[in-house]
Amino acid sequence: MGENVEFDSNGGRTDGYLAVPASGSGPGVVVIQEWWGLVDHIKDVCDRFAAEGFVALAPDLYHGKITKSPDEAGKLMMALRVDEAEKDLAGAVSYLLAHDVTTGNKVGTVGFCMGGALSLFAATKNSSVGACVVFYGVHPNVKPDLPNLECPVLGIYAERDTFASPASVHELEGKLRNLGKSIETHIYPGTDHAFFNDTRPEVYNAVASADAWEKTITFLTKNLR
Repeated sequence: MGENVEFDSNGGRTDGYLAVPASGSGPGVVVIQEWWGLVDHIKDVCDRFAAEGFVALAPDLYHGKITKSPDEAGKLMMALRVDEAEKDLAGAVSYLLAHDVTTGNKVGTVGFCMGGALSLFAATKNSSVGACVVFYGVHPNVKPDLPNLECPVLGIYAERDTFASPASVHELEGKLRNLGKSIETHIYPGTDHAFFNDTRPEVYNAVASADAWEKTITFLTKNLR
C-alpha cells in the first residue's frame, strides 16, 4: 500500500515511508519508530492507518540504519541527536500538510517506545500537531516542553513496563493536568513494554493491542477530521 518518499529536512533530504488511503485522501499522521529503526513493523502500522482513512508518514530518523539487536538499538537511540530528530519530524509534518492527499490544517503524531517520547516532544514543539498519541514513550534525553503543548494527548501504557512505568505515567498526567492540558491515559493490566509490536511474540498482547488501536483511531478521528 505504501511507498518510500523523500522530504526536505535539516537543510537536506530525509527518507520516509508514506501510506495513502484507498479513498485518495485523509488526515495526516506522522508515525514515529521504536528504537529498532524504520523496520517493516512500523511500515505495516502506516499501512494500517491508511486502511483506516489516514495519510501516514513514518520518517526514517536513523537514516537507513535498522537492527534486531537490543544492544545495537540502545546505541542507536542514545546516538540520536534529539534536535536533528525534531527537525526531521517538523519536516515530516510540513511534507504531510503540503501534500495534495492530506486534508485539514493539522496532523497527528503517533509514536512507540522511543517514538512515543518523540511524539510528545514534537507536539510541544510544533503547533501544526493537532493530536498526539504516545505508546509507552521513553527516551532519557527527550524533554518535552510541556507548557507549550497545545493539543490533546492519548497515552497507551503497559502495567509491567519497567521503562515507562505506571508511576511515571501518573507523574506525567499530574504535570499536564496542572498545566490545564488534555490527557487521557490507559494502562493495560498484565502487559509488557512494546505489547503492540506483533513481530515480538514474547511481549505482544493481541487483546490489549486491538483495544489500544481502536482508542487511537477514535482519538485521531475526533481531533483531526
